[in-house]
Amino acid sequence: MSSTLRQLMIRVAHLERQAALVGGLEGRDLSGRDLSGMNLSKANLKGANLEEADLEGADLEGANLYGANLEGANLDGAVLEGASLEGADLSGADLMGADIKEANLYGANLMEANLERANLSGATLIEATLMEANLSGANLRGADLKGADLKRAILRGVELEGADLTGADLSGADLARADLTGVLLERANLRWANLSEAILDGARLKGALLVDADLSGATYDDSTSLPFLTPSQLASMVKV
Repeated sequence: MSSTLRQLMIRVAHLERQAALVGGLEGRDLSGRDLSGMNLSKANLKGANLEEADLEGADLEGANLYGANLEGANLDGAVLEGASLEGADLSGADLMGADIKEANLYGANLMEANLERANLSGATLIEATLMEANLSGANLRGADLKGADLKRAILRGVELEGADLTGADLSGADLARADLTGVLLERANLRWANLSEAILDGARLKGALLVDADLSGATYDDSTSLPFLTPSQLASMVKV
């Protein structure tokens, strides 16, 4: 067999394996597998087990990960734009710097996940669990977080402009220097939250609970809708 023919056969076999991988992953057990840098764009991974899999830098744009198990997976720098992650388990996963914009994470479990500097703009995170997750420096502009669980989450310097956090639980969360311009926080639980130096211009906090919250240095303007605050809390804020 000539070397040219051998190389051609190897190439064909590789393409066949790639096609099979992308097209036949629903419900597959891929736990612990090295899938770093792989092109899985629009792949069907519904219900797949990707626990502790290495997906660093992988392209999962538009992929179907509905109900998938990604617990402890490495998704550092991965592309998940427009992906379906509804009901997926991403607890303890590393999503640092990942592109997750406009993805559907309805009801997903992201407890203790690392989302530092991740792009979640326009993402759906309704009723998602983000308890104790690290979202420092993340982009959540226009994200839908209604009813999300963000207890004790780290949101320092996060961009939340135009996001919807109606009814979300942010008790004990760290929102120091976060941009909350125009954010909907009606009926949100912000008890014990750190909002020092946060930007609350135009934010709507009607019915929000801010008992024992730190608002020192936080800015607000005439368009901000504030709930009941203690005189000391209000005095600690800066009107712009």
